[in-house]
Amino acid sequence: MKELVRILLPLLVWLASFSAIYGLHGLGCAFGWTEIALSGLSLFRWTSLGAWLAAILVQLLLLLAVRKRLSGSTLDFYRVGNLATAWSGVTATGWTLFPLAVSSTCG
Repeated sequence: MKELVRILLPLLVWLASFSAIYGLHGLGCAFGWTEIALSGLSLFRWTSLGAWLAAILVQLLLLLAVRKRLSGSTLDFYRVGNLATAWSGVTATGWTLFPLAVSSTCG
């Protein structure tokens, strides 16, 4: 059971970060963060970029932990599955949240 949770963890973290960043987007639009300027960008943009980069950092840390933990493993299925989902988590976080972090605005 622990191996299954370890395999699914990067995708669960991606799902949580996806939901959190979209929720943050809604809060930023509702409270007018686009109108508050900070160092050349709006508070909305700084918050979106910071949340996106933090989500990528968490995924990279998960990937490093998986690689370190499985370096001596003899279970090929778990190793390959865990590494695949860890890379999928990093890729999904970068790809799916990039438009929200850098180009979308409030409607």
